[in-house]
Amino acid sequence: MRLALGSDHAGYELKEKIKAFLTRTGVEVNDCGTGSPESVDYPDFARKVGAEINGGKSERGILFCGTGIGMSIAANKIPGIRAAMAPTPEAARLSRLHNDANVLCLAGRFLDSALAEEIVKVWLATPFEGGRHQRRVDKIKSLEQGSQ
Repeated sequence: MRLALGSDHAGYELKEKIKAFLTRTGVEVNDCGTGSPESVDYPDFARKVGAEINGGKSERGILFCGTGIGMSIAANKIPGIRAAMAPTPEAARLSRLHNDANVLCLAGRFLDSALAEEIVKVWLATPFEGGRHQRRVDKIKSLEQGSQ
């Protein structure tokens, strides 16, 4: 699997730790930035990760900011992206199982690296359940297209 990673300054440190973890476990990573803890604007990196996924260069993405909230809001404005802020492994599991989330958003200010690694492991290992959930994901896709 190939993952696109992106962060703002507040998520930079956690992104670097998760990038090292993913690399150790054999996951191919495309780091879309930022490259330092210097202040930047998170929507720029949500856009880069979304473009990687929509362009077929990465299967999924992980975004990091201070709370995970700003990145999830920005990423969910990009057609085709279903971003979920997941503060626990169970939330990460359900974001994949029920929502087919293709972007995970993590809080650099509130998660330690051990918990973040567990969240990422669960998120990567969980398939989309489909079934009744596919109908709901299809309705999300219709919202992106302006359909009601």
